[in-house]
Amino acid sequence: MLAVANVLGLMLAGFSAAYLLPILAALISDDGTVLPFVVAALATGGAGLALYAATRKSARELKPRDGFLLVTLGWVLISASATIPLLLLLPHLTFTEAYFETMSGITTTGATVLTGLDHLAPSINLWRHTLEWCGGLAMIVLAVAVLPLLGIGGMQLYRGEAPGPVREDKLTPRITETVRSLSYVYVTLTVVGVVVLRLCGMSWLDAICHAFSAVGLGAFSTHDQSIRYFHSPSIELALAALMIVASLSFARHFIALRRLTLEPYVRDPEAKAIVVTLAASVIGIAALLTIARTFPSFGVSLRHAFFNVVSIATTCGLVSDDYTTWPVLAPYWMLFLCCILCSTGCAGGGIKMFRTLLLSRQAGRELKLLVHPSAVAPVRIGGRLIPDRVSDSVLAFLFLYFMTTAVLVFALLASGLDFVSSFGAIIASINNTGPGLGLVGPFKTYHALTPYQTWICTVAMLLGRLEIFSVLVLATPAFWRK
Repeated sequence: MLAVANVLGLMLAGFSAAYLLPILAALISDDGTVLPFVVAALATGGAGLALYAATRKSARELKPRDGFLLVTLGWVLISASATIPLLLLLPHLTFTEAYFETMSGITTTGATVLTGLDHLAPSINLWRHTLEWCGGLAMIVLAVAVLPLLGIGGMQLYRGEAPGPVREDKLTPRITETVRSLSYVYVTLTVVGVVVLRLCGMSWLDAICHAFSAVGLGAFSTHDQSIRYFHSPSIELALAALMIVASLSFARHFIALRRLTLEPYVRDPEAKAIVVTLAASVIGIAALLTIARTFPSFGVSLRHAFFNVVSIATTCGLVSDDYTTWPVLAPYWMLFLCCILCSTGCAGGGIKMFRTLLLSRQAGRELKLLVHPSAVAPVRIGGRLIPDRVSDSVLAFLFLYFMTTAVLVFALLASGLDFVSSFGAIIASINNTGPGLGLVGPFKTYHALTPYQTWICTVAMLLGRLEIFSVLVLATPAFWRK
């Protein structure tokens, strides 16, 4: 425990550097928020260094079991420390609302309790988006370098020592080198996004904030009307392209950049499935909107279907239209896509496409064995032989995912919230998508929820972000036994 606390101290101290961006924004805009952000940075950094110094004698190499505690406490403590500037600058916010906002940012969910975003100080808006950006990078590193070592939900397939073509997913032998490599790709994509959005007509602040959201796959915006505020097809196209790229594995991006070839994407079964699923869904919903005469022409329908389907499916959550006014099939299909579409090794939430493909192959195998009981039918994905241990782990993950979702929906229903809002809020929260349905639909906020309902959604965001196992394992007696 003390060894974990030692690393947590370093994490908090390192996280304090994130305050440099809003401090810089406050100085440039002269919005009078410099002091609260400096106080928050000093408090976070000081607490981290104090914790590190107090536990320095207990420092040791962490074991895999320590990873579960470190990951969960890291997200919880960083979210708590990030509330300091919000509580100092927005006195009407309760701690529950501030913690929801910061957890939403760190988990790249993008759900918000704030209104009047257009009039917020630039530094506050930038801080919210910085949380999303940092959380997205942290999740990518977690998925590529940490979760495989913990063997969570089939992620052990991506261990560096795995045989065959899986070896290319081991970017470097050391996690620090992996972090450096992934950070290079993440920062590069962000810079490209900022430049493109600025050329499309956004201000520098809007371009930076929305690039942070798109690359981190979070739904925060600087405007209450989200992307509808801009009424710009070019901005929607640029953001959608960023979302699609960000929904693919950053390990593949790194390999593609290092080798200067598109071969890693062509060979990636997840990437192919994502592109095909998105294309079919966009065209299908555009046709549905045209038939229902939601928009005046197929071209306009295709524009709105493309942006909003891509955004919700990739768990980004930025919106350009109120999709709850569309034919009922469309919003529910979009929420279904956010459960399955994103690739392993990206900042997106949900089950992930790898697990979806594995379960579909497993189902096909079982159907074949019903007809030919003696047949040898190994499960393969992209030429990889999937061990039974991985399949079992994925099945266990799916069971916990659906049972956790059901329990949380019932928890909201028990509080008196209607079914559509309860279902939409939990699906959006556990998949880290942001907008849901009903009271928490697009262009609405989670401010309408009671404190109890807000904490339920906060827990859902944390569970979904940390792949459920990382959090629930801490509640088992076996974890605490020596």
